[in-house]
Amino acid sequence: MPWSDTVGVVGLGRMARALLLPLLDSGLVARSDVRAAVATEASARNLAEQLGVQVSTDAAQAWSASVVLLAVKPQQIEAVAPAAAAALAASEAAVGSAPPGREPLLISVLAGVPLRRLQALFPGRACVRAVPNTPAMVRAGLTGLSWGAGVDEGRREEVRQLFAQVGEVLDLPEPQLDPFLALTSSGPAFLALVAESMADGAVAAGLPRPLASHLAHRTMAGTAALLMGQELHPGELKDMVTSPAGTTAAGLRELERAGLRSALIEAVLAATERSRQLA
Repeated sequence: MPWSDTVGVVGLGRMARALLLPLLDSGLVARSDVRAAVATEASARNLAEQLGVQVSTDAAQAWSASVVLLAVKPQQIEAVAPAAAAALAASEAAVGSAPPGREPLLISVLAGVPLRRLQALFPGRACVRAVPNTPAMVRAGLTGLSWGAGVDEGRREEVRQLFAQVGEVLDLPEPQLDPFLALTSSGPAFLALVAESMADGAVAAGLPRPLASHLAHRTMAGTAALLMGQELHPGELKDMVTSPAGTTAAGLRELERAGLRSALIEAVLAATERSRQLA
C-alpha cells in the first residue's frame, strides 16, 4: 500500500539513494511526495534529473515533510539541526502541534549517533535509528532498527516496509546495534579483504587476475547461498569439503597457523568498541 506521508531526504548519498530508489520504483512513495536536500546546486540539478524528484539546497523543504530520512555524515548532524527546528516551528505555527503519536518521524541512518542524541537535537520528532549495510545497494541488505519514544506499531510497520525493499529487517534493542553494525556494516569490508586475498593467492598460483577475482567472488556468493539455503552450521560446510590429508586440510592448517579465526573475531570486537566510542 502506498505511503500517505510526504518524505524528506536530508543528504542524498549512495545509501540514501539505495533506500529511496526501490520505494519510488515500487510505487510505495510517489515521486511528487519526495523533497530532498543536498549541499550544492550542481548536485541538486544532477540528482533531480536522475531520480525525478524535487531536490534543492533548501533544507527547510525536506524538513517540512512528515517523514524525514536523515543521511548526512555523522559530523554534520549539529549543522542540520537548526533547519529541522525552524521547519517544525513553522509547521506548528501554521497548523498547530501534531497529536500524540503523529509527530513528524525522523529516520536516522547515521552510524554511531544514538537515539538519546537524536531526540535531544530534534525535539518534537519521533526518532528511529536504522543501521542498514552496503549490500542494500543491490537489495540484499540487512537493517537493524531501534525505536525512540512515540513510534507506535503502525508507524513501525511503515518503517519496516521501507527497509524491507532493500533486504532483511530486524528490530533490535539499541545496545545490540553496535555489534550488529560491526558484523553487518563493517563485515562486508572484512569479507572483501578475504576475497581480495584469495584472488591474490590464485594469481600467485598462476591464474589471470580477472579470472581469479571472478572466481573468488562467485565462491563467496555460492558459499553464502549454500549455508543459508541448507541451514548449515559453518563447521558442517567446512567438514563437507575437507578430505583427510587433502588440499582443503592443508589450506585450513595454514589459516589456523596464521590466526585467521582469531583475527576476524578481534576485528568484529574492535569495530563494536569503536561504534560504542562514537556514540
